Amino acid sequence: MNNSISILTQTWDRALKKIDEQLGEKQVFDSFFSDSYIYDIKNNTIVVVVSSKLASTIIKAKYYDLVVGVVAEITGSNYGFEFVQESDLKSKDVEPSVLATPAQRSGQEYFASAKLNSELTFDNFVVGSFNREAAHAATIIASKPGKMFNPLFIYSESGLGKTHLMNAIGNHILKETNPNAKVLYINGNEFVETYVGFVRGDKDAQQLKDYFKTVDVLLFDDVQLLANKVKTEEMFFYVYQAMINNGKQIVITSDKQPNELSGLEDRLVTRFTQGLVVKIDEPDQNTCVNILRKKIEENGLDVNRFDENVLYFFADKFSKNVRELEGALNRLIFNVDMLNKVDKVTMDVAMDAVSSLASGKQFATQISEQKIINVVADYYNLVPSQLTGKVRTGQIALARHIAMYLIRNMLDVPLKKIGDMFGGKDHTTVMNGISKVDKELKTNESLKEAVAELQKRLKA
Repeated sequence: MNNSISILTQTWDRALKKIDEQLGEKQVFDSFFSDSYIYDIKNNTIVVVVSSKLASTIIKAKYYDLVVGVVAEITGSNYGFEFVQESDLKSKDVEPSVLATPAQRSGQEYFASAKLNSELTFDNFVVGSFNREAAHAATIIASKPGKMFNPLFIYSESGLGKTHLMNAIGNHILKETNPNAKVLYINGNEFVETYVGFVRGDKDAQQLKDYFKTVDVLLFDDVQLLANKVKTEEMFFYVYQAMINNGKQIVITSDKQPNELSGLEDRLVTRFTQGLVVKIDEPDQNTCVNILRKKIEENGLDVNRFDENVLYFFADKFSKNVRELEGALNRLIFNVDMLNKVDKVTMDVAMDAVSSLASGKQFATQISEQKIINVVADYYNLVPSQLTGKVRTGQIALARHIAMYLIRNMLDVPLKKIGDMFGGKDHTTVMNGISKVDKELKTNESLKEAVAELQKRLKA
């Protein structure tokens, strides 16, 4: 075999494709094979670099014959194999005829560590009213890169799904739209660090510009990190303009909308608005619950093990940040499935698992607000979403007013905040609901008993 980088790369890429097909186990392939590459061929032995010691051990123990057979089928020759980690190479007495690093394998001279997360796809991105516009635009971009909405500019607070959407776009393009496209996903820091290293190395600026000519889709996360870096901005402006002019797709994310970005040149900011600018808001409670259900299923667990009150409590407590929401769920899953082996995840179990994620009085208050909603819903054989929703049937409306009454009187929560918890109702509507309960309590004995029982349960 000719030990050129291109031949080695083509051979191993073909081998990996066949290994993936014959394994039929995506998790195994992604864990042990996907990041591997040929380091050298010496004395009829192919040295393959894998991602970890575990990968090396597992491949040698369980899949060695599969690898040998696949490569023999492709090359017509019988090779032996050695599987090593990149960190082991320096200690080995090997003088490779070719060093094929991940950067060289993909033709990259820059951003060698840039990589899409294959787990972040449109299939596992939960869409709600808060992100529907951004999700719809992203799917259009992924289906027709460079044809519409160029650039697509997505902005939101941290942790609301921008990075997930970026990776979903890239993964869809490579899997469905154009497997041969060169998709580069980087963030602002990576661009700055690469450019600074480039300048310090006294390299010709044209080299970096030529590199970006090979990129078909640029996914640029956290563009605000370029602020006040004049020379880096100039390079990015050139890259941006060249790609747009050549019909290449650009997707940009930021924590602010373009006209609120400070420290960036006006000529750059104005170009961000020439395509489509979309915002991701904070998720509503029901969407957060759907996200939790999906994540529970993705972890191979039965959603029915989790009391619905737990899901609504998490959705209320952690709704401002999807990343934080998922982190809290992961902590809960670890606690109930790894540490304590709990069969049913109740509110008490959930409190123990996540109590350290928030502090003192604020955490207790937020628990109490949600607990009141949960307890009232349970008492009237409803689910929390019915209380906080818009349905106005008699029993639901009564239960909703009682919950508002208890939150106001037991926690002294402002009317506006109560309204926000119940679907954005204005303070007048909340005040009227509370007044109805207060008035009825003076004459309605059954209501008195119900409220007394609810207060008893809440204080237990």
